[in-house]
Amino acid sequence: MCPVPALPPERLHSPCDPAELGFATTAELADADTELLHPRAVEAIRLALDIPHEGYNLFVLGDTGSGRHAIVSHLLEAERGQGGAASDWCYVWNFGHPSQPRILRLPCGRGPGLRDDMNRFVEELIPAIGAVFESDDYRARLEALQDEAKQREEHALRELGDEARARGVALLRTPHGFAFVPMKGEDDTLTKEEFDQLPEARQKELGEHIRALHDRMQHLMAEFPRWRRELQNRIREAGQDALGATVAHMIDELKARHADLPAVLDHLDAVHRDILASGESLRAAPHADEDSEGITFSGTLAVQRYQINLLVENPADGTRPMVYEDHPTLQNLVGRIDHVVHMGTLVSNFTLIRAGALHRANGGFLVLDALKLLAQPFAWEGLKRALMAGKLRVESLAELIGVTGTVQLEPEPMPLELKVVLIGERLLYYLLSRLDPEFAALFKINADMDSEIVRTPDSTARYARLFATLARREGLRPLSAGAVARLIEHAARLAGDAERLSTQTQPLDDRMHEAEHFAAAAGSALIEREHVEAALAAHRRRHERLRLAHQDAILRGQWLVDSSGSHVGQVNGLAVVPLGDGSFAHPVRITATVRVGEGEIIDIEREVKLAGPIHSKGVLILSAFLAARFGWLMPLSLKASLVFEQSYGGVEGDSASLAELCALLSALARVPLSQARAVTGSVNQFGVVQPVGGINEKIEGFFELCEARGLDGEQGVLIPQANVCNLMLRQEVADAVRAGRFTIWAVADVDEALELLTGLPAGTPAADGTMAEDSVNGRAIAGLKRLAQLRRAFGRDHKDRSEGAGSATS
Repeated sequence: MCPVPALPPERLHSPCDPAELGFATTAELADADTELLHPRAVEAIRLALDIPHEGYNLFVLGDTGSGRHAIVSHLLEAERGQGGAASDWCYVWNFGHPSQPRILRLPCGRGPGLRDDMNRFVEELIPAIGAVFESDDYRARLEALQDEAKQREEHALRELGDEARARGVALLRTPHGFAFVPMKGEDDTLTKEEFDQLPEARQKELGEHIRALHDRMQHLMAEFPRWRRELQNRIREAGQDALGATVAHMIDELKARHADLPAVLDHLDAVHRDILASGESLRAAPHADEDSEGITFSGTLAVQRYQINLLVENPADGTRPMVYEDHPTLQNLVGRIDHVVHMGTLVSNFTLIRAGALHRANGGFLVLDALKLLAQPFAWEGLKRALMAGKLRVESLAELIGVTGTVQLEPEPMPLELKVVLIGERLLYYLLSRLDPEFAALFKINADMDSEIVRTPDSTARYARLFATLARREGLRPLSAGAVARLIEHAARLAGDAERLSTQTQPLDDRMHEAEHFAAAAGSALIEREHVEAALAAHRRRHERLRLAHQDAILRGQWLVDSSGSHVGQVNGLAVVPLGDGSFAHPVRITATVRVGEGEIIDIEREVKLAGPIHSKGVLILSAFLAARFGWLMPLSLKASLVFEQSYGGVEGDSASLAELCALLSALARVPLSQARAVTGSVNQFGVVQPVGGINEKIEGFFELCEARGLDGEQGVLIPQANVCNLMLRQEVADAVRAGRFTIWAVADVDEALELLTGLPAGTPAADGTMAEDSVNGRAIAGLKRLAQLRRAFGRDHKDRSEGAGSATS
C-alpha cells in the first residue's frame, strides 16, 4: 500500500465563492484606490515627492503590466496642484553676444502675454520708424544738416580758390579731381607754351605757389571724410532724436504692463537702446512674414530680434507640469536648435531653439521609461549631466560627436528644479546601481511594487472594486459576481499561488475587454462568468500552437514519451516552455545508465554544453546524495550517465533533479519505474524534495497528453509537498481527479517518490547503514556491491596479467 496519499480535489484549486463577495454586479461598487495594492511602493513615491533636496529623484521598480504608469500618474496628478508654481521660460536676443541668447524666467502664465506684446511691438515698429523718417520735420532737419555740410566743404574750397587766385593760380575742377593752373589776367589760364615763355624766376615762383596750394588741398581732402563722418553721426543723432519720443512711448507701454518683472524691464531697456542705435537701418529689414531667415546670430539686423521665443508655457493657475516622454532621445530630452538655409549656409537664431522634455517638465515632474532611455545614444548621460549640474544646456548631437563644422548657438542654460521618475524592471535598477557610480546619488529613492499580494477576504474585495473601476473607466459592461470571482481565480493563477493574487492588472484588464466582446455577442447586459471563461479559453487557444505540435509529435511516436507501463532507468520529467505572456509544459523522457567506474555521474547535457549552470549544479547534488547515502558502506564503483532524451536545445534549472535521481536509483537497483506517472521537483543532498516553478503548467501538460491517449486512473504527477499551496489547476484537471481518472501526489523526499514510482518500499537504513534487501535502496546497495566486485575482479585480473607478462620478459 502506498504510504503517500493522493491529494484531494479540493487542494487542487482554490475557488472564489461569488456569494462571499457581497454584491450582485460591479455597478454596486465604488471605485478602487489602486494604491492600496502597493502600500510600500506608494509610501516611497510620496517620500520622494515630498523631499525637495537634490538627488531625491525616483525609480519605480515593478513588473510590466502591474499598473506602474497608472499609479505614478495618479499620484503625480494629485501632487501637481501643490508646491510652488512652475515658471514660464523664454529666450531673447543677446544684444552684446548674438550667439549666446539670454533666458528669461517669468511667472506662470505671463509668457504668452509678453510674447504677444513683443509680436505686436514688432508689427508696429516698422510703420512707426517709417513715419518718423518720412516726416517733414525729420526731412527738413536732414536737409539742413546736409546743406550745412555741403556749404562747409564749398566754403573751404572757395577760401582755397581765393588764396590761389591771389597768388596768380587758378583752382579748377576736372573730371579727375581738382587742379592748380597758372593764370594770366583775371579769368584766363596760361598754356604750356605761354608758361615756358615766362621768366625763370616767375616760373619758379608759380611752381612754389602751386606746390604749397597742392599741400593745402591734400590736407583739405583729408578733412572731408572726417566732416562726412561727423555728418553721419549728426544724422544718426537726429534719427535717434526723432525716434526717441516714438519708441520711448511704445517701450513705456510695454514696461507698464510688465512693471513687476525686473528682467523684462532690463530687456526692454536693451531693446530701446538697440533701436536707437540701429536707427533708419531697421527700415530696410524684411518683415518676418517675408523672410524667416532675416535674423541670424551672425549679426544681420532685423526687427524680428526684438521678439521673444516662448520656450515653456505653464498654466496661470500654478498647476505644475507632468511630462511623460515616450521617445527619450537626447534631443527630445534636452532640446534642440533648428537651422535654416541662408545663401547656401545653415544658420540659426534664438527663435529656432526648441524645448525638450526637461524644459517642459521644469518645476514639475518628468516620467521616463528606463529601458527606452537607456536604449537611446547619449540620452542617459545627457540626463545625468543636467541633473548633476542643476541646469539644462541645449546640446547638439553633432557637437557631442564632434562632426559640426559651423558656428553653433550657445543658449544660456536653464536652471533645473524638477523630479525625474524612472519606471523600469528590477533588473535595470540593480544593474544601474551596480555599474553606474552616479546613479545612487541621482535616484536616492526606489519604489518597489509588489508582484503579488496575499489572498485574503480584504484583498479579494479590493480586487473586486478594481475590476469595477477598470470596467467603468473603459466603458465596459458591469461584471456579475461570478465573473469577478473567475477573474480573481485567474489572478491567483497568474501569481502561480493559490494563496496570492498577481498585481499584474494588464492581463486581467485584457481578459475583461475580451469578455466584453463575448458578452456583446451574446446580447448580455452583464459580463458573466461564462464570458470570462470564453475569453480565457480564447487566450489559451491563441497560444497553443506549439503545445499542440509537441503533443502531436508524442502521439505520433516522433517524440518518445510513454504514459503507461514501466521501465528501468527511465522516468517522465516535465519541462516548461515560456511563450510571451503565457507558457506551457510538456513531458520529456529522462534516462539513466550505470556501469563500472569511480563514482562519477556524467551529465550528457553538460558535456555537450547544452546544460545551464543551475542544471549542472543539480546533477552534482545527485553525486553528493549518492555518496552521503551509500558511501559509508563501500567505495562507489559506478559510472552513471544522465540525459534528457531527444533534447536538442538548452536545458536549464534543477526542477528535474528528483526525476533524474529516481532514474539513477532505478538503474542501480534494476527496478522499473512507472511510465504512467511524471515527476517534478528538485532535491538537496539529503534527498529532501524542494519546490519548483510552473507547477500548474507541468501538471496540466502531462494531463493533456494522458487525456489524449485516454485516462485509465493509473496516470498522475508527483510534485513537491511545498508546491501544494501553488495549485490553481484548471477545472477539467480537478474534475478528472475527482472522478478517479487522474492522480496528484505531493512528496516530501526521494524515498516517497520511489515508492510511488516502483510500488516497492524505499527502505529504511539499519544501524549499520544496510537496508532491507527487497527495498529499492536495498537493491541499489546490491547493485553497487556488484559493481564493486566487478571492479575488484577486473583489477586482480589486470594485475595478474601484468605480473605474468613481467616474469616472461625476465
